Amino acid sequence: MNITINTTVLPHHDPDASLAFYRDILGFEVRNDVGQGTMRWITVGPADQPGTSILLAPPAADPGITDAERRTVTEMMAKGTYGWILLATQDLDGAFEKIQATDAEVIQEPTEQPYGIRDCAFRDPAGNQVRIQEVR
Repeated sequence: MNITINTTVLPHHDPDASLAFYRDILGFEVRNDVGQGTMRWITVGPADQPGTSILLAPPAADPGITDAERRTVTEMMAKGTYGWILLATQDLDGAFEKIQATDAEVIQEPTEQPYGIRDCAFRDPAGNQVRIQEVR
């Protein structure tokens, strides 16, 4: 069996702000942008990895979700506990400096973790945690 990661989903509440973060700050290319207003589905990904994408999607857009569940999702997004992603780079310090120079919220500066990984963390405009680990 040969299974690959094609797309993962992160929620957004402001598609323009999320697009600016993933395209302009992280440097991902836009692969698709459909819908309008806050009901936009935007697919982004690294230019050199056309088979791997992130779908930035409106949270709780499924009609089967109750109002109580929508409120829970909204509350979790506001606390930054709903969505997260782990990215990797060979130049963690350079990536950190570039992202820190923007208005992105820093959660953790580059740190050597006790389990052997060096990483840092930010929040995207929707509150999703974006962790970046260094690959050697």
